[in-house]
Amino acid sequence: MQTARAVAASTVVNLRDLGGISLGRDRCFRSGAVLRSGQLSGFDAARDVAVTALGIRTVVDLRTADERMAAPDRLPPGARLFVADVLGDNPGVAPARLRALLSDPVAAEELLGGGKAEELFAQTYRKLVLSPGASAAYRAFVETAADDRARPVLVHCTAGKDRTGWATTLLLLMVGASRDVVRAEFLAVNPVARAAFQPYVQGFLDAGGDPEIAAAIIEVRPRYLSTALDAMDERWGGLDGYVRDGLRIPEPVVERLRSGLAVSARPEPAIAATRSAKAVIRGSMG
Repeated sequence: MQTARAVAASTVVNLRDLGGISLGRDRCFRSGAVLRSGQLSGFDAARDVAVTALGIRTVVDLRTADERMAAPDRLPPGARLFVADVLGDNPGVAPARLRALLSDPVAAEELLGGGKAEELFAQTYRKLVLSPGASAAYRAFVETAADDRARPVLVHCTAGKDRTGWATTLLLLMVGASRDVVRAEFLAVNPVARAAFQPYVQGFLDAGGDPEIAAAIIEVRPRYLSTALDAMDERWGGLDGYVRDGLRIPEPVVERLRSGLAVSARPEPAIAATRSAKAVIRGSMG
């Protein structure tokens, strides 16, 4: 199943272009319009010329004030920063403290042992859907993505997996992706997340930390997304109610989002004809 295309970058973690993801009915997500990643605190424009070439106009930072202060973004040339703090009213929850949770195995066992780590993250995903502050942040992100003057948009948090994972899920659902498609994209970040956090995890394990706790912290799991989707369905009866009553996104914004980001998955007729002609020529020469 098609997931976001990884963009080669040495100084930006987990950089992915949503372009090409299937939206059904011969439609797909527009390439180069919305990208996702981890934080940009280490971005180096000189080393990552390919990232600069993406022409990113807007960076949407979903992190808390403490996270931004500790590791401020380095923006691609020409980009503007838009802060949409998802956890502003819950700044101490797990996604904002990934490294801290891996720094003390004894405290981690007491706080997160016996399956409590997975439960903590699952309940955080409920907050991503139900918290008024999170709703305001995600509304701002969607409105930005719907503005063709703001695109290309890069949305990120710290690791690019939890807050950014729900942002991506929401956007894909709104433009027509199925839940199977969004689940595939949600889980596709795990290999990169594991690699990015490997030094912290190894230190945690070397100090006697529980590998299951580490895995629940640095991975995304099907349960996390299911918890968010269930919260959306239970509170608002599904996506439409969530967008209308939870996020309070006006219908014209939804229409602009869909018209701007959902494109034909079929090759343009001229391109298809050229490819067909080349195939005929090759066949006649064979």
